[in-house]
Amino acid sequence: MFQTVTKTLLVSSSSLVYRSICQSLRHYCNQSSTKLRVSEALAGAELGKNVRVQGWVRSVRPQKKNIFLHVNDGSSLQSLQVVGGAELSDPLLTFGSAVEVTGTLRKSPHPQQPVELGADQIHVVGECNSVDFPFKIKERHSLEYIRQLPHLRCRTNVFSSLLRVRSEATTAVHSYFKSNGFLQIHTPTITSNDCEGAGELFQVEPSGPDFEEEVNFFSVPAFLTVSGQLHLEVMSGSFSRVYTFGPTFRAENSQSRRHLAEFFMVEAEISFTQSLEDLTKVMEGMFRSTTEHVLAHCADDVGLFHKHVTPGHRDRVDAMLKQSFPVITYSEAIDILNRSSENFTFPTDWGCDLKTEHEKYLVKHCGDVPVFITDYPYDLKPFYARDNQDQPKHTAAAVDLLVPGVGELCGGSLREERLSLLKARLEDVGLEEIYSWYLDLRRFGSVPHGGFGMGFERYLQCILGVNNIKDVIPFPRFSHSCLL
Repeated sequence: MFQTVTKTLLVSSSSLVYRSICQSLRHYCNQSSTKLRVSEALAGAELGKNVRVQGWVRSVRPQKKNIFLHVNDGSSLQSLQVVGGAELSDPLLTFGSAVEVTGTLRKSPHPQQPVELGADQIHVVGECNSVDFPFKIKERHSLEYIRQLPHLRCRTNVFSSLLRVRSEATTAVHSYFKSNGFLQIHTPTITSNDCEGAGELFQVEPSGPDFEEEVNFFSVPAFLTVSGQLHLEVMSGSFSRVYTFGPTFRAENSQSRRHLAEFFMVEAEISFTQSLEDLTKVMEGMFRSTTEHVLAHCADDVGLFHKHVTPGHRDRVDAMLKQSFPVITYSEAIDILNRSSENFTFPTDWGCDLKTEHEKYLVKHCGDVPVFITDYPYDLKPFYARDNQDQPKHTAAAVDLLVPGVGELCGGSLREERLSLLKARLEDVGLEEIYSWYLDLRRFGSVPHGGFGMGFERYLQCILGVNNIKDVIPFPRFSHSCLL
């Protein structure tokens, strides 16, 4: 009896040890698996090896012997196919659920996909109720629909593609300026200046029981910036090429497809120049360099827009890159508008501000490619634009870049570096006291200089063909809407 009990205990003990060893081995295998992003797996990294992929289920198809998943982690438009045995099926494996999959990365027998992941384990990290989930697996949702769900729209193919394009375009902009000798400046978000003089400002005020409403926190009225230009001009007194890339704000009461209350601007300033051509070269160079980079590095994502959102737009983008951007003066533009047979809503007299309808016509007239308009009426431009001192039509050395489908993309000018003329202009508009520091820039080592700004969201609209500016920014803010 004693021998039987002893033998049973030994066998039982051996089983426990065996199970413990197996668990340790499984733990070791899980720890030794290489974690890959989906884009790396699709490129064939670690082929034939044990890997671990984490992401969200884009489709699930259970069969009698196997289960098929498509998993995406945002690193690529394409999803990775996961193939596992039927025993790995789980009711929690639904469209939208978050998973971690461990298995062997292998070549796929199907020609449409280079690799697949043979799953040993599928762990549901986060559940998703696919019935209540507002995006459905076999439906193509419009940009207007997904715009209503800013907290979830990054889960869709089209918006995740937009965000990858936006990220790559940001990288390309910084790369262009770095390779061309520009120094990046972090200009302030809170400022006491109204750069454009338009008065469309968000005032910044503290909130809380410890603050009196009548007292300014900064001792002077402070606002969210509408432009980093004036701060760049400060820096251009010491650096010959500077730029900034950040958020700007306009309190414009508009819900049109062209306006946002918060958007991103790329702005640059160049010292020792008296030529608008120096500015147009940088504008055109940045546009071409950034677009070529995006097309090369985000081919699938851009292709999604050009195929499903704006069919045929790729031909327009290619045409923009093939031709040099023509340059015409404002006076020539007015002549073109007045000779046309179009019935414009707004007037086209010399001295009028060009509206979107005028800009789009001029772009089309010039071959449906970006076009520079120079030498605007002096009275249309802000106080800092350089006076051309021409007669009888008084113009400023200013330039806009108009692009197909959008209208104005960039706006810039040579800056008035002559102290007497600048002082007289500030006196005329009643800003001499407020901008006394700006006059100091002209008193101490001033040089001829100029700069421009580009609306980043409008650039994305231009290359992707997106109609509404609210669809090219992660969290759009506009009149009567500040979700999240």
